[in-house]
Amino acid sequence: MVNNPQKPKHIILTSHSHRASTKRIPIEWGAADPQARGPVIGSPRSLAYRNVIGTHAGSYGVYRALAVASGVLDPAHRADLTNTSPVVHIGPYPSWSDPSKIVSLDPLGGLVSEVFSDMASEDYDILPTIAITKAHINIPELQSEIDAGRIVADGTLLKADGSLVVTKAAIDPVWYLPGIAQRLDIEEADLRRVLFQQTGGMFPELVTRPDLQVFLPPIGGTTVYIVGDINTVADPTVPLAVRVHDECNGSDVFGSDICTCRPYLVHGIEVCIQTAQEGGAGVIVYCRKEGRALGEVTKFLVYNARKRQEGGDRADAYFLRTECVAGVQDMRFQELMPDVLHWLGITKIDRLVSMSQMKYNAITHSGIEVVKRVPIPPDLIPADAQVEIEAKKASGYYSEDGVRDGDDLAQVKGRDY
Repeated sequence: MVNNPQKPKHIILTSHSHRASTKRIPIEWGAADPQARGPVIGSPRSLAYRNVIGTHAGSYGVYRALAVASGVLDPAHRADLTNTSPVVHIGPYPSWSDPSKIVSLDPLGGLVSEVFSDMASEDYDILPTIAITKAHINIPELQSEIDAGRIVADGTLLKADGSLVVTKAAIDPVWYLPGIAQRLDIEEADLRRVLFQQTGGMFPELVTRPDLQVFLPPIGGTTVYIVGDINTVADPTVPLAVRVHDECNGSDVFGSDICTCRPYLVHGIEVCIQTAQEGGAGVIVYCRKEGRALGEVTKFLVYNARKRQEGGDRADAYFLRTECVAGVQDMRFQELMPDVLHWLGITKIDRLVSMSQMKYNAITHSGIEVVKRVPIPPDLIPADAQVEIEAKKASGYYSEDGVRDGDDLAQVKGRDY
């Protein structure tokens, strides 16, 4: 146990007590030279050098505070980042220096120990916001697909026991506020004001520090799973499959059958495997946006409302019941989603494993070409999820246009769309 730090004699109401500090390093978002761009410094250990609003680790920053308050963590602890650098390098790509392409993550976030090595003194506490490693993942359905002959265990990428070799990256959110505002077509001042108001005044710097343009929001991040040769992901001449998947704990982890989330996720992994085995690569982007970013409590409330309404769970009331509870159907803001694809250097997707119009429009409007969209095979849709599918069809939520005709790319062994 670490002794509790001495209690301060007064409380500082903002996290930036030195508003006019000459030590603060400016961030020139989109600058190609890392030294000109500058590091993201959000650690409370570097108060005089902090150049962002908020703190590292998203929502987990609160747990750090609990650890410090309870005495189990020394607030002066400095992370020892020896041997933590990425096991493979991603980028830099032209999109990294285009401030319109990436506004919700720091493209340099995994390279801070390299590109800012000259700032490794005790005065600075520059922490990574991206970590890249390699692993095996084992999903039971893959073994079933191998047994059925729909995918093939090659012994290198996909092992006989169904384990899959992947490169994976964890990404914490880093918001460039002027870029976020532009992406959403709103005024930056309005964005700052509403963020301040709707977080209960948690971040006063949003409205008092217009000179700070970067915000580390207290939200979940994104995980990327790359199947196959990572060096081909950014090559538009090599086939690429992509599944962008928004978190659904009930289905993804516990197998709830009221939606198609886990079946579609597994299907996306299958398509990524096949594409990689053909000499290309596959990318699964897993975003922490539970319940269309409405949260799991809201989602379960909607489940109850749908099941208990007159006539039972009906497609015509699927989105209506969500609106009644949450006031809106969806808060995922897919406009920000393509940033991770641009971080990977992607300019063309041959197989987008998604039927969502919102995802498709966000990706294509950001300048990435989509050749074909791959729908979920009908035999993978759970019986209780038919309401979801019918509701999405009726609302125009997704489209199968251009998916089937002549779609030789969208073939997975044993299934023909």
